Amino acid sequence: MAQPSSKKQRTHPQYELLYHPGIPGRGEFIRLALEAAGVPYTDTANEQKDGYSTVQKICMNTGTESADGNPPVFSPPALRVPGAGKDGKSALIISQTPNILFYLGEKIGIAPEDEASKYHVQQLALTALDLNNEVHDSHHPIAVMLYYEDQKEESLKKAKDIRESRIPKFLSYFSRTLQHNEKTGGGQGKYLVGDSLTYADTTVWQVLDGCMFAFPKEMQARKSEFPDLFGAFYEGVKEHKGLKEYLSSERRLAYSMGVFRHYPELDRQ
Repeated sequence: MAQPSSKKQRTHPQYELLYHPGIPGRGEFIRLALEAAGVPYTDTANEQKDGYSTVQKICMNTGTESADGNPPVFSPPALRVPGAGKDGKSALIISQTPNILFYLGEKIGIAPEDEASKYHVQQLALTALDLNNEVHDSHHPIAVMLYYEDQKEESLKKAKDIRESRIPKFLSYFSRTLQHNEKTGGGQGKYLVGDSLTYADTTVWQVLDGCMFAFPKEMQARKSEFPDLFGAFYEGVKEHKGLKEYLSSERRLAYSMGVFRHYPELDRQ
């Protein structure tokens, strides 16, 4: 995990990410936010012995409680925050990726201070996560519990629509937002909201990066249409002080069989 400054070590709880081991998945959006802020955290399933059993016990049980008096979690990822529970002593456990990002934004300094901009950041994160879900559906369009090979014909149709219709629509929105912020918010073509990195930037970046893995030919063809996204924005996030080291480390898990999967037949032919 990131090595934060001594000040951040004193002022932040030891956040615990509860997610599946071995894949970036939806947990990666939370990792990127924490790494960008240089805030300490534990990636429970990947760092602790039998850590995944803890994730399963808290996030994947069928009872009426997750842990520490918190209500049930539908599925990972979840965030456990020691000492943030209702009584001020027990842990707070919250789930849903955008909910976790919204919670962390102000606390770790990756969301703007003014209220309007906070909602604009969340708006972008939610939109990027919509694209994330659509890309997942390109290889599982009928049922999550079926293998890709059991729905390959439908996947070919779904992927074609995502490549030709959905991806350019989302990229256009992100590009127009980037241009708007460059004109009115001091974004310099590098930030989507305001004049510094927010979790909107890291979330959109992760979806772009995942799409480049899943659809390399399609995304290569789109670069000339949206040079601002693939230039100053994409490269700038990669070079951010808190992310550059992380992205080149072993902590950055490789894409494999998670949300973003590369099936050559689903890419542009």
